[in-house]
Amino acid sequence: MSQNTNKRKGLGIFLIIILLIALVAGWIGYQAFMGPSIATDEEYFYVKTDEPYSSVMSRIESEGIVKNPTYFKYVAKAMDLESAGIKAGRYKLSKDMSNRRLIGNLRGGYQEAVKFRFQNVRLRKDFAVLLGQNFEADSTAFLNLLNDEKVAEKYGFNKENFFSMFIPDTYEIYWNTKPEEIFDRFSKEYEKFWNADRKAKAAALSLTTQEVSTLASIVKGEALHVDEMPKIAGLYLNRLKKGMLLQADPTVIYANNDFTIRRVLNRHLTIDNPYNTYRFKGLPPGPIMMPSIASIDAVLNYEHHPYIYMCAKDDFSGYHLYAETVAEHLVNARKFQKALDERNIKK
Repeated sequence: MSQNTNKRKGLGIFLIIILLIALVAGWIGYQAFMGPSIATDEEYFYVKTDEPYSSVMSRIESEGIVKNPTYFKYVAKAMDLESAGIKAGRYKLSKDMSNRRLIGNLRGGYQEAVKFRFQNVRLRKDFAVLLGQNFEADSTAFLNLLNDEKVAEKYGFNKENFFSMFIPDTYEIYWNTKPEEIFDRFSKEYEKFWNADRKAKAAALSLTTQEVSTLASIVKGEALHVDEMPKIAGLYLNRLKKGMLLQADPTVIYANNDFTIRRVLNRHLTIDNPYNTYRFKGLPPGPIMMPSIASIDAVLNYEHHPYIYMCAKDDFSGYHLYAETVAEHLVNARKFQKALDERNIKK
């Protein structure tokens, strides 16, 4: 075998080795930069406000976010992540996500907003807990704002009726948004909700928007069925026009702060509390729960009728029987009381 032939063979082997090294390096580079990297089944990765770079990188490894932390660190260095900084936020994860894409999101703050939906919220503390579960700030921060008279006044409310500013719906808000900014958003949505048409209907009732919400909260407390809300609203508006006590059981339950009550008794009616509409005329100082859009619109578009009394039906369907006179009402009330006794519902 000639010397030239050996050289050619040696060169061929060398080139093959170089090619293999290039292929391996290319494969590693692809896996590090572009290959699927997410290992966790978690749907989101959260970065706290002002969280140090080292803490975030440590958690990505300890929480098993990526398959190969060494690759991730290499790409982070190549993309100059530390100098660019990691933005706080709630980042969507998917199994097909690469290191390059994840790092790009962390660098640019390309997070996914929280679709925050709420309804059927009874108390401020319940709402604060719900907010704390969905956003970075804890429930205490939100509750402090809800109970702050000056914050309420800033938005045109007082401490008692402030709860009516929060219109139940779905809101897209970033996870790390500050509580004050979240409240600003709710305020803007409240102003949008109370458009010219709704304001005109409230004025026709001689009620402020806050008073409509307060009455709507009572209607919501009474109604198990949305289709009955306008009729219930009409009854309470009839009572207000006549200067009668509203005598709404949900307000008594609220005043007693006992939401296990299923049967309102005389002892419950004696409480000296402005939310007890069996003792105090007119609307209570604020909503007894967060009113729904349906209950607000039920007040604004109430059913016109002559009824001033109502009692739950004895079939426990959730609907009510209505009456114009005390005599008619007592007949209906006795039927319901008998049904309660038969079911051994004493309190």
